[in-house]
Amino acid sequence: MTDETDENKTRKNGLYGGVSTELTENMKEGWADTERRHLEPIEQAAHTARRRTALSALFPGELLVIPAGNPKVRSNDTNYPFRPSSEYVYLTGDQSQGAVLVLEPRAAGGHRAVAHLLPRSDRESGEFWLDYHGELWDGRRNSLTENEQLLGLPCRDVRTLTERLAEARGPIRLLRGYDAGTDAALADKVTAERDIEFRAALAELRLIKDEFEIADLRHACRATARGFEDVVGILGTDTPTLERAIEGTFWMRARIEGNDVGYASVCAAGPHATTLHWVRNDGATRPGDLLLLDAGVESRNLYTADVTRTLPVDGRFTPVQRRVYDAVYAAQSAGIAAVKPGAKYRDFHHAAQRVLTEHLASWGLFGGRSVDEAYELGLFRRWTLAGTGHMIGLDVHDCAKARTELYVEGTLEAGMVLTVEPGLYFQSDDLTVPEEFRGIGVRIEDDILVTEDGNENLSADLPRSADDVEAWMARLRG
Repeated sequence: MTDETDENKTRKNGLYGGVSTELTENMKEGWADTERRHLEPIEQAAHTARRRTALSALFPGELLVIPAGNPKVRSNDTNYPFRPSSEYVYLTGDQSQGAVLVLEPRAAGGHRAVAHLLPRSDRESGEFWLDYHGELWDGRRNSLTENEQLLGLPCRDVRTLTERLAEARGPIRLLRGYDAGTDAALADKVTAERDIEFRAALAELRLIKDEFEIADLRHACRATARGFEDVVGILGTDTPTLERAIEGTFWMRARIEGNDVGYASVCAAGPHATTLHWVRNDGATRPGDLLLLDAGVESRNLYTADVTRTLPVDGRFTPVQRRVYDAVYAAQSAGIAAVKPGAKYRDFHHAAQRVLTEHLASWGLFGGRSVDEAYELGLFRRWTLAGTGHMIGLDVHDCAKARTELYVEGTLEAGMVLTVEPGLYFQSDDLTVPEEFRGIGVRIEDDILVTEDGNENLSADLPRSADDVEAWMARLRG
């Protein structure tokens, strides 16, 4: 047998995963110019510019580095769907993976903001098809010029950033933990203490929402209400409905009207509703049960709603279910009433929990102790479990890294958005409560905007009182 020529070997390799010269040359040619030359800035570009200016003022003369992050491995060679860091999105409006925003200090004061992103895949080198994550495989990216128009700030190739950061001098602050390459490049130039301060400042900037953010949260709440309506439409009055079906039904609405769900949906039927973080969703509803549905649509700009309703599966509360539900409703109403500018952040929590304590006392659950004593000792927490709410926005638990004195020990201001979500959870094996209460879990949660003269319920499209919930479900079921 004669030896194969190099040319034949190349041709054969092309059939079995190799790359022939002919294929390489062929893939360089015949591609249309798809560059978009006249693009309008994204809707929030003016807002992100103001946000960057506010951040700049906090750290004069310092280099500030905010990565978007990279995909995380789900299993072997598959990744979770990518979601950029909320801090990067807040300051750019961009959702590109692997991107990094850098605020470079100017000698004359202030900063020059530059977004570092991947450019279009190179056709001449074959990157766009030979790289498994080139555009032929993963889809078209914006060019740097296109991104400059869309985002309203200069854009550079992120692949040159590590070298530039290695040469950086002076004080530097990094949002660490999102990009291993960026963290490594700055490892000997940053300190944990300074970066913790930086992360807190980034969270505190988001405590008060601007008009773009409020509008996006309104959309997320409206879409969430439609998702709850979808769920009511599949609840069987005579046959079980799987919690998985409930989860999937809501998720479909989230994908249609938004980016995704903002967090793992709680679809808790019957006694599962007494588990605060029931996200297994592997049970089924039964007529006569309650369904506790805690779910929120995340908008395409990544702002999330966070809403809970507790629904009678067959459309009518039993007397004991209504008794518990009405107590939680009264507590939530008191909590919402306490949300107003100038109020202490914890006021709404105390207002709601006090009402729950009064109801628990009236049911004889404190062994004769007074409401004041039971509240002071925290005895109510056996059945209320959690706090009454939290900030929402780009994260479902937004601004979580803000300093305590500015958040949970702070004062409410117009533009803040928070949840009010009291609940009662009577475990199936809790022998300290009447048997008729065991296995009942009720939570009611709404997203509340602090206004100049009080508050606005952004999720008010969904009914709250027991009578209104029953009427709403009857109407949806025709």
